[in-house]
Amino acid sequence: MSSRAATRGVLYVHSAPSALCPHVEWAAGGVFGVPVNLSWIPQPAASGSFRAEFSWQGEPGTAALLASGLRGWTHLRFEVTEEPSPGCEGARFSYTPDLGIFHAVTGVHGDIMIPEDRLKAAVLKSAMGETTVELELDRLLGRPWDDELEPFRHAGDGAPVRWLHQVV
Repeated sequence: MSSRAATRGVLYVHSAPSALCPHVEWAAGGVFGVPVNLSWIPQPAASGSFRAEFSWQGEPGTAALLASGLRGWTHLRFEVTEEPSPGCEGARFSYTPDLGIFHAVTGVHGDIMIPEDRLKAAVLKSAMGETTVELELDRLLGRPWDDELEPFRHAGDGAPVRWLHQVV
């Protein structure tokens, strides 16, 4: 670990086809600098797919690296969280094949923090008749991603968690 403050988070792979599982491990291993072997279990919410989750510790920004390494893969659903650390806010990334990537900044209590300019843009789009404030706030808070991932989250209740530490 370098002199930068450490943080921790969790990678939740909600569903991946078996052929993609080794590629997820390879991508995560590239971020952590060590081989990653996840404990894959069947995902009951999507027949033929598997799920895994593990907790990690590393430098701030690790969640963004994990999300970048995994986004865009067909049939993969995942979330990555990163806790706030001294001088850095937390983060949450969610990904589904249909919706793409969602990113939010999180505060010390896990709440999503919406930047002022994004709120202003939502109000302006609503005022111009392009959408409603309610729909825009739902999007800014990640509700479409939550709605799509919820069945996969519940299917994973009781799944084993593994701790990984970033090597730098």
